[in-house]
Amino acid sequence: MGNPVEFATLLKMNPLFSELGPEAIGAIARLCQTRRLPAGQTLFTKGEPGDALYGVRRGQIRIETGTAAGERLTIEVFGAGDLFGEIAVLDGRPRTADAVAQEDAELFVLPRAEFLNTLERDVGLAIRIIELLCARLRSTNERTEEMMFLPLPVRLARRLLTLAEDFGAEVQITQDELAGLVGVTRESVNRQLQEWRANGIVTLGRGRISVDIERLSAQAQQS
Repeated sequence: MGNPVEFATLLKMNPLFSELGPEAIGAIARLCQTRRLPAGQTLFTKGEPGDALYGVRRGQIRIETGTAAGERLTIEVFGAGDLFGEIAVLDGRPRTADAVAQEDAELFVLPRAEFLNTLERDVGLAIRIIELLCARLRSTNERTEEMMFLPLPVRLARRLLTLAEDFGAEVQITQDELAGLVGVTRESVNRQLQEWRANGIVTLGRGRISVDIERLSAQAQQS
């Protein structure tokens, strides 16, 4: 078990739980457990039972899927304070993707059975969960619309800015992973990043991209 006070502090900072009273947050925090993952270790794989809700205390978790040919597609990257796994933990069906530690990570784990019992008792929390799921659906719809109608530079700039909001101006991500997030090939991403590097908008390193937020924002506004 982890420190309930630490868990309560983290839960209070998350939009999903921020409007709950201290008693409700404390009750949820006491259900949580701590788990540590070294970089590269798999948390769960597609098809496994959805038996827990996860939150990131520190580090990064990459959500990805793949093909029989071995190709990998990054769906999302979660950092400190983010929650994930809520779909499987609510419907009880198998995980829809893999979760892998992008770097050394420490998680809190909220087991499904205990969490559902809490939702049955707390209508306010159940409503917040519904709002979170709706926000995720809206985000998915927006990304689909961007992929269909916006040019690559705009889509790539917006995705990098979103990552920078979560992780800072130096984003720890490979070009392969970034290509998966944007829905294009690595070569297309590399060409655009090289152009931006030549113009001083980004700085490229091994497994990282440093961005000029102001200049990248201008790229994201172009149509």
